[in-house]
Amino acid sequence: MNWFIKILKQMKEWVEGFASKPYALWALFILAFAESSFFPIPPDVLLIALAVATPRRSLQFAVVCSVGSILGGIFGYYIGYALMEGIGRSIIEFYHAESYWIQVEQAYRGPLGVWFLSAAAFTPIPYKVATIAAGATQMSFLPFIVASAIGRSARFFIVAGLIWKFGPPIKTFIDKHFDRLSIAFVILLVLGFVAVKWVF
Repeated sequence: MNWFIKILKQMKEWVEGFASKPYALWALFILAFAESSFFPIPPDVLLIALAVATPRRSLQFAVVCSVGSILGGIFGYYIGYALMEGIGRSIIEFYHAESYWIQVEQAYRGPLGVWFLSAAAFTPIPYKVATIAAGATQMSFLPFIVASAIGRSARFFIVAGLIWKFGPPIKTFIDKHFDRLSIAFVILLVLGFVAVKWVF
């Protein structure tokens, strides 16, 4: 396992290196796309590096990251829907996520499937597993898109917005408290949906 963690750290440093390249926006888009279906390093790494380097363009970076991630999620959905026994199963096995896969499948087949997807889109829960499972369980496509768009956009715009507002020092705060911030957002998201349902 130590070798795997070492590789991930090296990949993280490699991804951060794209921040100084002229094609950094394309790299961010491709990374966000790939992470939603098969790549291990989250796009936040490059998003934060770009936003810290040029805070005034933070929201632009968030747009690129969100669009790439949502489109990548659609690709992940397709893998689960049409290529599960080949590519999809291999991805799950590569990440040793078999037990997690069973939990995700069960969640999607229940009444709270879309809620779980929204949480996976925002939190450190492996989004790639969530998108592939959505396709494999044939989750309705429109709710899949809406939940993915809300969760992914909220995650990236909050990160970029904080850097735009407070500058580079916020990076340390985000890295340290990201899990707690994620849980707080999910709670607020659930309460928001409950409020809407109660009102209407």
